[in-house]
Amino acid sequence: MADLQRRIAVLEDREAIRELDARYCRYLDQGQWDELADCFTPDGTFDGLSMVRGRSDLVRFFSGLADGGLTTFWHHISNLEITVHPGADDAHTTSLLWQPCVVDGVPHVAAGRYQDTLTRTPNGWRYQVKQVRFSYFAPLNQGWDHHRFTLDSARAAALPRPNASSRSGAQTPDDAPTPSTPPAEPTPTRNP
Repeated sequence: MADLQRRIAVLEDREAIRELDARYCRYLDQGQWDELADCFTPDGTFDGLSMVRGRSDLVRFFSGLADGGLTTFWHHISNLEITVHPGADDAHTTSLLWQPCVVDGVPHVAAGRYQDTLTRTPNGWRYQVKQVRFSYFAPLNQGWDHHRFTLDSARAAALPRPNASSRSGAQTPDDAPTPSTPPAEPTPTRNP
C-alpha cells in the first residue's frame, strides 16, 4: 500500500506542475503580472529574454515587455518531461515552447525549450528557475528555421546551434539552399 501511495503522490505532483505551467501561460498572456510572479518562489529566477530574479524584478520585467515592442503573445507549453523524486521537495521539467506573438505590430512566431527547476512550497509547486532557450524567433512572413532571430534578446537566449555532423549530414540553416522566392523585406532587429 505504501508503494501505491508513493506512486499516487508522484502523479499528483506531476499534475500540479502541469497546472502551474498552464497558469504561467495564462497569467503571462493576460498581463496578470502579480499572479505571474506568484508562480515563482520569492527569490525565483526567469532566464530568457533577460535574467531577472525576485518578485519585484519579475513584475517589472514582464510588465515592461510591451515597452520593447512585444505587445501580444500566446504561450503554448507541451511535451512536458517531469522528474519528481518521491518524497523530495524539488522537481525538474523540460518542455517545448511555441509562441505566436506580435512585435511592433508585426506577427512573429517563436519556439524553444524550457528547463525548469521547481520547489514545493506551502502554497504548492513554484519555479525556482524558469529558463527558456529559443530555437527561432522571427516574423511570420519570413518563415522560421533553426537560429533565425530578429529579436536580439531571443538571439541571446538561443539554444546551441546543432553540430552538422551530429545530425547525420542534415543541412544546417547556413548551408541550406536559398528559397526560389525572394524573402520579404527584413524586419529590423529589436531589443525589448
